[in-house]
Amino acid sequence: MPKQFKLSKDQIKPLVTGLGACIASDKITVEGYPVGFMYREEPINATDSGWRFMSGYEDEAYMEDSRNHSIYEVNTIANYDPSIISFLDLPIGSVYEKPPESKNFVPVSDWAPPED
Repeated sequence: MPKQFKLSKDQIKPLVTGLGACIASDKITVEGYPVGFMYREEPINATDSGWRFMSGYEDEAYMEDSRNHSIYEVNTIANYDPSIISFLDLPIGSVYEKPPESKNFVPVSDWAPPED
């Protein structure tokens, strides 16, 4: 069954351009949660920005199921949650979360990306 996205294609506006692709959870694009956790790892190819976006409500089993996340243009995810825009130029290794009681992202220092 095809995914039913919260935003239609005509709702996606050019907020950021030329940043490439990212991976985002369906909790954001299908269920409509804001980005609550993001990190930038080494890109896997020339079109990958290295950014990974999650709501913060995904558990390990959810993330292990490849049907629960997809590849998008970074601009698409910026349309879902514009609060990420000011972070998009940060370097590889950047990790940020938005605590539930806050509207602002804070840096995370005690987390490392999952190993393949």
